[in-house]
Amino acid sequence: MPIPDVLRSLLTTAGPSGYETAAAAVFADACRAFTDHVEVDGVGSVTATVPGKAGGPSVVLAGHIDEIGLIVTHITDEGFIHFSGVGGWDPLVLISQRVEIATQDGRVSGVLGRKPIHLETPHDRRKQNPEIHELHIDIGAKDGDAARGLVRIGDAAVIAGDPVELQDRRIAGRSMDNRLGCYIALQAARLVAEAGGAAGDVIALAAVQEEITGTGARTTAHRLNPDAVIIVDVAHATCAPGVDERRQGKHHLGSGPVIQRGSILHPALTEALIETGGSEEIPHTLAASGDITSTDADMVHFEREGIATALVGVPVRYMHSPVELVDMGDVEQCAKLLAAFCLSLTAETRFQRQ
Repeated sequence: MPIPDVLRSLLTTAGPSGYETAAAAVFADACRAFTDHVEVDGVGSVTATVPGKAGGPSVVLAGHIDEIGLIVTHITDEGFIHFSGVGGWDPLVLISQRVEIATQDGRVSGVLGRKPIHLETPHDRRKQNPEIHELHIDIGAKDGDAARGLVRIGDAAVIAGDPVELQDRRIAGRSMDNRLGCYIALQAARLVAEAGGAAGDVIALAAVQEEITGTGARTTAHRLNPDAVIIVDVAHATCAPGVDERRQGKHHLGSGPVIQRGSILHPALTEALIETGGSEEIPHTLAASGDITSTDADMVHFEREGIATALVGVPVRYMHSPVELVDMGDVEQCAKLLAAFCLSLTAETRFQRQ
């Protein structure tokens, strides 16, 4: 199955944390196909509202539009570019990757080079895990002046490469975390719009800066003060070699969305999602967290007087890498779950902690 055009555009548009403008614009344009109520706020987050029709509770479906990336910190006189991470990287993943640096004059291509194995010393070979400051980007510049004429300190970069279609409706590429969440949020809102709207406002959110601060989800939750927020993110698929299901739970590709229960998550809202999954015969699994979730839920749930917050994930293999892998069936089932949940609400629905 071809990758849907909107999802492909989201996955191929660069947008590291703090530099999300282009990716957010893709989200906004896609949302304008089903609603006229699209807004961009001061930090760059995008909301797309499907107005309610019966005075029911307002629900935000929140994905984060930012991805992990790199930021230029130093350019040597020889023209090599040093960088630090934007978000969490395993440096091993970066070695020998191609990158695209976003500059004021357009994109500049480069590679992450490493000394060839032929030139390594025995000590080099024993050191299996380089640190990110030991790596560099090579744009082919003849010297530092040439490199500085193209790239400035503070320019951001992402791994280059388009998503690929694999077997059994599975796709792989960078930025699945969390363009998938944004895509699911807008697809669910679109389904609600096509059904004529829910009892209350349904708001698809593409939040900025989740990978570094959680700023976007927090500021939007404060501004909108919704009745409920459902964070839509990725979850670790546990069907890959080396993953311990005793610690991570059983969340295989093809098993549907992962609904998380836990200490900071609202029990009534979470149970309502589980009940929707059952009544709509949508396959899903359950996960648990006894502390923070390491998602935007951690930022949203204590805004204002406290906002009812739930967390739904899509199983993904190889998270925080250029080959994050997902089953498109899980993506579709997640959008269906969220839309069905929103459409099930009435004017009398209240989210009270049980």
